Amino acid sequence: MVEAIAELSTQMHMQQTMQSVGTAVLKQTMEMVETQGQMLVQNMQASNPVSFGHQLDVRV
Repeated sequence: MVEAIAELSTQMHMQQTMQSVGTAVLKQTMEMVETQGQMLVQNMQASNPVSFGHQLDVRV
C-alpha cells in the first residue's frame, strides 16, 4: 500500500514536470513567432517606398 502511494506520487510529479516543460517550450515558441512577425512587419514597412502608387510607368 505504501509503495503504491509512493509510486503514484512519483508519477504525479513526473507528469507535472512534463507539463511544465511543455508549457515552457510552448511559451518560447510563441515568443519566437511573435518576434518573427514583428520583424516581418518591419521589413515590409522598410521595403515599401514612400512614393508607392504615385508613379506611372508607360510603355508603348
